[in-house]
Amino acid sequence: MILPAKQKGKGSFQHAESILAVGFLALILIGAVLLALPAASGSGRSIGLFDSLFTSASAVCVTGLVAVDTGTAFSLFGQIVLIVLIQIGGLGFMVFATMIMVVLGRRISIRGRMLIRESMNASSLSDLGSLTVLYLLLSLAIELTGAAVLCVRFVPLYGWRHGIWMALFHSVSAFCNAGFDLFGGYASLTAFSGDPLVLLTVAGLIILGGLGFSVILETIRNRQGFRSLSLHTRLVLLTTLALLLAGTAFYWLAERTNAETLAGRGEGEKILNAFFQSVTMRTAGFNSFGLSGFRDGSKLFSSFLMIIGASPASTGGGIKTTTIAALALLMLSVVRGESEVNVARRRLSDEIVRRALAVAVLFLTALLTGTLVISLIENGRFPLGDILFEASSAMGTVGVSAIGTPNLSTAGRAVLLPMMFLGRVGPLTLAAAMAKRQGRIKTGSKYPEERIMIG
Repeated sequence: MILPAKQKGKGSFQHAESILAVGFLALILIGAVLLALPAASGSGRSIGLFDSLFTSASAVCVTGLVAVDTGTAFSLFGQIVLIVLIQIGGLGFMVFATMIMVVLGRRISIRGRMLIRESMNASSLSDLGSLTVLYLLLSLAIELTGAAVLCVRFVPLYGWRHGIWMALFHSVSAFCNAGFDLFGGYASLTAFSGDPLVLLTVAGLIILGGLGFSVILETIRNRQGFRSLSLHTRLVLLTTLALLLAGTAFYWLAERTNAETLAGRGEGEKILNAFFQSVTMRTAGFNSFGLSGFRDGSKLFSSFLMIIGASPASTGGGIKTTTIAALALLMLSVVRGESEVNVARRRLSDEIVRRALAVAVLFLTALLTGTLVISLIENGRFPLGDILFEASSAMGTVGVSAIGTPNLSTAGRAVLLPMMFLGRVGPLTLAAAMAKRQGRIKTGSKYPEERIMIG
């Protein structure tokens, strides 16, 4: 009787993964229909089904790659549709569905609880309703606080009504790590490259959104110091800090003499912009200077940051900070000749390490395949490094571009669509969702061990 119970549990897990993947896809299609309406266009004429599909996928997957200029191509209605897609895609559609059920007083089924647990990376099935409400309230408080700070700059520039809307839109876009902007001309935040208030506020929103709800909540509730935090939270915070410092130092060193990016600015402004790009390049997709002038080394390093991405159960994509931390710890254990992966007097299970390896391999395989296909489609129109940069931006749900996404052919942009979806849903999640039968996962057989040569 025990074995069938286990099979049923694993099957339910796979079914939950399937519903999450299908839910994101359904949301993309609904958004595409709404954005294709003439009422959503700034000119009163539909932007076309493909461009609306690409934009909807980019918004739901909180990527930020655009087929049209967001600031001029969409009406207020279109911009509202975009921000709703970004909010639902960033926080998770199951979170909003749960919130509606809580408000209506509906009971959440076991299957629903499993879906919520997967979308929020929670460890328990109990008390998820109140946890979801807290999640939404905390997110809303952070977004409104960011919008209030941005109003200080945007209201004097655009007036009260438009200034408040600009502040709210960009605060939500930043916290959800989406990277969409309404400034027009594909300019992003280049007009504010010397403005610490705007750049640091947006950077702060991006960092908070990329940490994950459980990490934020545990950090707020912690009263006993850093060492009392869970291993997950400590790894997320330390890896995020290390990546931010390394990215800032790299961009400052690599671009400080580049006339097309940082050269000609004061030292403080150079550090500010280097830090901002270190923040946004992993997850969000805003930029404070033109990226077409990036040196090749900076593009390659940026691709590395985009592959890593944000943290689990956050609004960002990538293979996640804990995955790269687990792989680094695995490598260190191999170098030391240790049979187990240990950190902070804790041992990482074999399942966790295998999952990290699987996520990284699946992600990199999809990324390199997409890069290869786009390079063949574009047939030498763009350097391979720029195509890798674009593909990494799509897979990492970042949204930066060195060549301008609209400059790609329709076929090239079509390849980016599944890459954005896979980057948001997650390689391992999508792989589990595609497994139709539990029998494909074999856990009971053990065969004789044999060695092979490695390296």
